[in-house]
Amino acid sequence: MSSTRPPLVIRMHAADNVAIVANDGGLAAGTMLPGPVGAGLVLRERVPQGHKVALADLAEGEVVRRYDVPIGYALQPIPAGSWVHEKRLRMPAARELHGLPMATAARPPVEPLTGHTFQGYRNADGSVGTRNLLAITSTVQCVAGVVEHAARRIREELLPHYPNVDGVVALEHSYGCGVAIDAPDAVIPIRTVRHLSLNPNFGGEVLVVSLGCEKLQPERLLPPGSIPIAGSTGSAGGPPSEEPLDVVCLQDEAHVGFTSMLDDIVAHARPHLERLNARQRETVPASELVLGVQCGGSDAFSGVTANPAVGFCADLLVRAGATVMFSENTEVRDAVEQLTARAATPQVAQQIIDQLGWYDRYLDRGQVDRAANTTPGNKAGGLSNIAEKAMGSIIKSGSAPIAHVLAPGEKLRPGQRGLVYAATPASDFICGTLQLAAGMNLHVFTTGRGTPYGLAACPVVKVATRSDLARRWHDLMDLNAGRIADGEQTIEEAGWALFHLLLEVASGRKTWAEHWKLHNALVLFNPAPVT
Repeated sequence: MSSTRPPLVIRMHAADNVAIVANDGGLAAGTMLPGPVGAGLVLRERVPQGHKVALADLAEGEVVRRYDVPIGYALQPIPAGSWVHEKRLRMPAARELHGLPMATAARPPVEPLTGHTFQGYRNADGSVGTRNLLAITSTVQCVAGVVEHAARRIREELLPHYPNVDGVVALEHSYGCGVAIDAPDAVIPIRTVRHLSLNPNFGGEVLVVSLGCEKLQPERLLPPGSIPIAGSTGSAGGPPSEEPLDVVCLQDEAHVGFTSMLDDIVAHARPHLERLNARQRETVPASELVLGVQCGGSDAFSGVTANPAVGFCADLLVRAGATVMFSENTEVRDAVEQLTARAATPQVAQQIIDQLGWYDRYLDRGQVDRAANTTPGNKAGGLSNIAEKAMGSIIKSGSAPIAHVLAPGEKLRPGQRGLVYAATPASDFICGTLQLAAGMNLHVFTTGRGTPYGLAACPVVKVATRSDLARRWHDLMDLNAGRIADGEQTIEEAGWALFHLLLEVASGRKTWAEHWKLHNALVLFNPAPVT
């Protein structure tokens, strides 16, 4: 959308008293807005792209509405045609977590979506991978450097002989020692690392590198019975494997020097690579997708273009029998009544309340609240506060009933399909890590400001909220949802385009992040004390 285009403002609901400026570069003071939204209104000051303009005179204390919900209260009189930004708004108080609607939303019948497939890797435990990767699990940060050297050697020396293996992923993290490992909340990082090791994209192959003296010993990380094999009854998706855990301990006396450690890890990798290499993609139904949806570097267009398109796609996937996870506690907190109303049962609604209540208390311990979430980039992109941000964020969950809730670090159990709320912090890196641990095999990430975010363990499909970003970052964005604001595409058309793109990526098509080998570190959520 060029700056020469006629003025364009977008109002999300007829009851809204603000609209956002859609033009690249914003609109200058004196610009006359067109009808029906602007109705000849003249801008009193320059309003940047994505930012709000008052459509009517707002008195001091008057509610400012976007998405037909209060996103703030005017701190001073704001005449029509003025720029409405965060310094002119008082943020609403958080909704109390009682007296909420519990599984009350109407559920009109939805026609199943059949006939859609992708080429995936079936695993012995019944899950399906979209990639065929060798993962090297570490018990402690101390071994990270050695594991990275070993992974590089495996890529260079062994992978050419195993053409069906897509790559090697070192599951490096910052945990394992120097922590209160028996504290109540320590279960979160421990089960996160455990479940990361069992992600469907790793084909059930588990190789562990340990230092030897760390608190998180291999048998505590992956106790007997935690690794499934063929079947469907075990705690992790199949009966427990009777094979001993494959561990390389760097402090073993057999290791004399750095090179011998690397040699041992490389040798242990060979049988895993042999088994992974024997796997072939096969046609599987779209119901085998486990999609994680997330946003980062959000702007005011996130809730107008990309997130609604993702939400439409999420509904398609749920209709196809797939699993869709949405997350980010602070970015749904202001929409809690929407979540509890959409819960499939009152029990699910209560689980949502329990998770958000726990997170409220966690933030209280740190003497912050949800307002700490909104970044300078969010505000520069037109999002005045977390209340406004939440309304645009929640849309990417679509409209299906919320069937299940996962606490941080928990893994999907067999049969848990449909729309899932995976309760995670909103941090891009922590949320992505926890969704991987939950069993995600494909990821969608929307962005308005732009971020090169990627994951080594899972393909990440990046969706731009604005055409300007899609043009400038043409070799980082996989889909341009900005065409919706440009009037070139409907939300439904963009959602279908994303649906088909996801099936292609799940079948092996590389995303831009994969093409450039861009990936972020795995960041564990550890609310327990560090000693």
